This record gives sequence, C-alpha cells and structure tokens, in this order.
Amino acid sequence: MRGGTAFFAWQHLATAPERAPVLPDGCRDVLVLRPAGATPRVVLTEFDLCPRIAELAAGTLIEGFRLRPGAGVSPQVLAAIARDAAQGEGDGAAEILGNALSDPEGEDADVSAAIRVLAGPGESLASVARGLGVSPRSLQRRFREQGLPPPDHWRLLGRARRAAGRLSGAAPLAEIAAECGFADQAHMTRELARWFGASPERLRRDRALLELACQPALGNWTGEQISTR
Repeated sequence: MRGGTAFFAWQHLATAPERAPVLPDGCRDVLVLRPAGATPRVVLTEFDLCPRIAELAAGTLIEGFRLRPGAGVSPQVLAAIARDAAQGEGDGAAEILGNALSDPEGEDADVSAAIRVLAGPGESLASVARGLGVSPRSLQRRFREQGLPPPDHWRLLGRARRAAGRLSGAAPLAEIAAECGFADQAHMTRELARWFGASPERLRRDRALLELACQPALGNWTGEQISTR
C-alpha cells in the first residue's frame, strides 16, 4: 500500500523566517527537514497536547507525512527515510512509509478502533470498552502500552475538533456547544482555548487558524492527500 488511508503528504517552504502555529490533531508527522545548505534530517513528532509555535529558518523545506490518528513508525523506518533523504531521492519517503504502514508491526487493532470511536459524538471510555469486550482499565493499559495519550485525550480533542468544524457556519455558539456535548457555551470556550489557543469568536474571525484546527486528522481523517502550504 502506498498511502491510501495511511498518511497525508504535504510540503512547506519557508521563504522567510517563520513562527508557525501547531495545533493538537491526534496525529504524528514524519518530517523530512531540508534546511538551506545543510544535511536533511528526519524526525517523528510527538502527539501535541496543547498549541505550540514551530520556528523555521528561511529556506527550510519540509516534506511532511501526517500519519493517521494514533499511528507511529519504528526507528528503523525513520532511519531508512533518513538514508533516502541523504541520497537525494525524490519519492522514497512515501514509498518507505507506504510499505511500512501497510502492515504496521505491533499495532493494537482494538486501540485503533477505540481512537476512531472516541473521537465521535456521545461516546465514553466505558461504552467504547464495552463495545470492544474489554474493561475500561484494560483499555487504558493498552493505550499506555502503545505509548499513546489516554482515552480521554482522544474523546476531548475529538469533541473540540467537531466544534471547530461547525464554526465555519453561522450557527449560534450556544447551539454548537449543546450539539457537541459541552455543558454550555462557556465550557466550549474554555476547551477550544485549551486545544487551539483561541476562543470560538476568534476562530471564526481567523480563517487560517480555523482551517488549521479543522485539517484532516482525528475525527475527519480522509486518507491520502497531497498539500503544499
């Protein structure tokens, strides 16, 4: 498999020094960083738990591969991508990732399913665990064994991303809060500030930030896509 539902490929060139916002989305990215005049390096990002700023030097080219929510890759895969980048090959990283993610070693299928369900509306840890035929404590332990944030992370982030997705329309904020499962509008405001560093009102005004909060990831993953930004 090359891509498919495995990753979202994107590229970005910093034509000037940049301070780029990065928001939690439930995904890790494999980044091939190509600073101007320097040796490429490859990193696997961590799961973001809060908003942050990434600083980029002018002339840096990033070839990124956003993995599907909850997924990761082994150090051996990263090393293979780094070797390919050092040799200056063009599409090698995508092929290496596609092959690795077609049969991910050590992945827990129940945990992957739980992440998808937790990101949806109206689910709790107890209901998801019951649907998988395991106890809540067992499911929490399996998340830890996979090196993942706990189940509540995926549930709360999924709810915040659903709310952000509604902000492009004209629905009243109180209505969005109720439909997305918040206690009230103030609760939604606090949660969106926690995850995205902005109030619902600001997200509605700042279309670029709202687009970033709604990019394909947890809760709206759509498979292989190509983006330049």
